[in-house]
Amino acid sequence: MLSGHSYLGAETWNKSINDFTDDWKNTFEDAAAVGMQYVISPGVDESLCKNEDDYKWYMQLFNKTGELAKKSGVQFAYHNESYEFNHYFKNIRLYDILLKSTDKNLVAQQIDIGNMYGTGGRAMEYLKQYPGRFFAMHVKDEIKSATHNEGYESTVLGEGVVGVEAIVDYAKKYGGTKQFTVEQESYQYKTPIDCAKDDLAIMKTWGY
Repeated sequence: MLSGHSYLGAETWNKSINDFTDDWKNTFEDAAAVGMQYVISPGVDESLCKNEDDYKWYMQLFNKTGELAKKSGVQFAYHNESYEFNHYFKNIRLYDILLKSTDKNLVAQQIDIGNMYGTGGRAMEYLKQYPGRFFAMHVKDEIKSATHNEGYESTVLGEGVVGVEAIVDYAKKYGGTKQFTVEQESYQYKTPIDCAKDDLAIMKTWGY
């Protein structure tokens, strides 16, 4: 695998010895051993987002993890969820604080254009505001939903409100994004394999 998700939370740091746990260190050694290039943490630890001081410490942990990853020959990265877009410190979104507080050479970014939508994040705005910051993208479209917490659920590409074609095209031409992963998690009474076929078909009409 090129990459995999491993969660960076409070439990990865042993405060009694002021160092990462052996399990967290082994995460990167194991990733390197099997040929992975990226270890990606999905979402923030909400227990460290209750006050600004804890969050600043958490951001330092991101950079330290990036240094740890490089020692093993892999790159650490972050994958956004939804919480980061409707929680703030001093009217600044947690996601923006993360992007500004982490060293781009230590913490790469895998942007999920669907996860952010229901809580107010707009992928095109971030691609333009932080050019070249997002090496990878989870390509996802969204429609309104009465059963999901943020009021949206994923759907076949091009059938939702995200504006996927323009986002992917911009990221490819100007954003420095090299890896695109089509992702769909809700299927509107279709089978997952039929949705995958539809997603592939629409991507082909977009020239991919």
